Amino acid sequence: MDTTFPRLLLQHAAQRPQDAAMREKEFGIWQGYSWSGMAELVRSIACGLHAAGLKPGEHLVVIGANRPRLYAMMLAAQSLGAVPIPLYQDAVAAECAFPINNAEVRFALAEDQEQVDKLLEVRPQCPQLATIYYDDPRGLRNYSEPGLYSLDALVAAGAVYAQEHPDFFAAAVEKTRADNVAAMFFTSGTTGSPKGVVHTHRTLLDRASAGAEFDKLTHREEVLAYLPPAWIGQNIFSYAQWLACGYVVNCPESAGTVAIDLKEIGPTYYFAPPAIFERLLTTVMIRMEDAGWLKRTMFNRFMALARRVGPALRDRKPVGTLDRIKFAVGDLLVYGPLRNNLGFSRVRVAYTAGEAIGPDLFTFYRSIGVNLKQLYGSTETAVFVCLQPDDQVKADTVGVPISGVELKVTDSGEVLVRSPGLLKEYYKNPGATAEVLTADGWYHTSDAGFLDAQGHLKIIDRVKDVGRIKGGSNDGAMFAPKYVENKLKFFPYIKEAVAYGDGRERVCAMINIDFEAVGNWAERRNLPYAGYTDLAQKPEVYELVKECVQKVNADLASDQRLAGSQISRFLVLHKELDADDGELTRTNKVRRGFIADKYQVLVDALYGGKAEQYIQTQVKFEDGRTGSVSATLRIVDTSVFNPVKAAA
Repeated sequence: MDTTFPRLLLQHAAQRPQDAAMREKEFGIWQGYSWSGMAELVRSIACGLHAAGLKPGEHLVVIGANRPRLYAMMLAAQSLGAVPIPLYQDAVAAECAFPINNAEVRFALAEDQEQVDKLLEVRPQCPQLATIYYDDPRGLRNYSEPGLYSLDALVAAGAVYAQEHPDFFAAAVEKTRADNVAAMFFTSGTTGSPKGVVHTHRTLLDRASAGAEFDKLTHREEVLAYLPPAWIGQNIFSYAQWLACGYVVNCPESAGTVAIDLKEIGPTYYFAPPAIFERLLTTVMIRMEDAGWLKRTMFNRFMALARRVGPALRDRKPVGTLDRIKFAVGDLLVYGPLRNNLGFSRVRVAYTAGEAIGPDLFTFYRSIGVNLKQLYGSTETAVFVCLQPDDQVKADTVGVPISGVELKVTDSGEVLVRSPGLLKEYYKNPGATAEVLTADGWYHTSDAGFLDAQGHLKIIDRVKDVGRIKGGSNDGAMFAPKYVENKLKFFPYIKEAVAYGDGRERVCAMINIDFEAVGNWAERRNLPYAGYTDLAQKPEVYELVKECVQKVNADLASDQRLAGSQISRFLVLHKELDADDGELTRTNKVRRGFIADKYQVLVDALYGGKAEQYIQTQVKFEDGRTGSVSATLRIVDTSVFNPVKAAA
């Protein structure tokens, strides 16, 4: 697409000035921004930034949740030829220092007092950070730090500049080009320092448009923007496709009101990682277990019917007349009210990505009439590489290559991508750029996978993580830790898992229970507990988790390639893995190597045959304080199964 984000904004403002562009919920009331109103706001901010000294090519940090004025700041920076860098709002202060210094950032916008405090905390390490603007003034009245200004003041100053220079903004936008850098997204830095992924207007808008064309998106869609804007997935759905299609983006009041806001908005186009869909389903199942006998019986019977015929109806496959009638009754009594309760009553297209989604979970949503599909992509590919067509949805694949994408699989099993949406470079890191981009335009994804007979891509694991069992009866067998971990997380009682086995005789795992799901399970059995640590070490909970592990082992035994990845021993961790403690990335991916080093004593106990192991761990609380949690963890052996031989 040969245009830019600011040009698209002005185009929408000219074509339908009074139509809603964005909404945000504040104090329980939805406030709207029209396209003309958004364009005027961007114009004022851009003029204010220019007057303040922001130059073309400079970087500007934006840190906060989804807010129309934060999006307006990004558009304003792009209008001047500058480059916005969204940062994760839940990142601790120290994590902000590297991107600010790496990109030599002088200007930043913080959503509120919490984000301002982070930027002020790292300012001594980032002396070039001269100017910090804030959106929400609450709590900041008595702050007197130099270079700290309200966004309102910037808008007011910009409005004056725009009045004095009426042609400046339009001329600046006209100078923007599709091949100019549009944004930079920092990777999570799982294996080292984060890398700045540089994207142009062309790469982001090309993929946004390709995704929109694939699913026939129009300006009539409604989207709920509730995931971190620093994650390119949210950025594509609520920024790039917003401007490519001109639909309405809705910003919830807070993380705590997302479920309510979802029901109020009723989005038509929805995206969430598997964990969100798991959480919603867990909530439903907990409520049904607490329901009366009649409601529970009706739910179970109609859900059995839905699992049997719902996906076929969703995919427009032949279904008997009687089953169609029964399903219609179920839709009236169960499925429709359930979709409405979840906020999915108007969803036309829903996507999940980032991690594998369990087949049971996937089937549940499709069986009740939600068009849930999977996609494949990354920050470096501007998200859209593979998508699932409406009539070719599979639980174990991530779809087919969409317009403009070429795929090939190397002899080592690595998936390579060639696409108009590939990154321009890693910022100030030519070595890393050369490692992932070939001279003829192929991007090394580092993912191991293969294309099935229908041309669908199936991802197994990260190439670097695929290992081999060494010694014992499974000597030389493939070990795919992420594949094993995802299978464990398909169970509602397991929130997180970390599997080890490369270069060892057997596979062992450390597991986090889902506190809400297991807590409800325990309460219904009158099992008392005093917090997460106590609940996690209950013998009854270990038996519950052991059943899940052994089901995974039985499933792995049916795949001869991965039968050697069955889990021999496991323990339940005494604390939840946390990004603030360095155990997860900001996108909630397990940092397996870091965890192995941090919990080396537990790894040694798992492989040393011990029945229990004492551990004490330092933790960081939400208010910044540190403390410690300790426990004696039980270690349990599990059953493994002989590989099931394929039929001749």
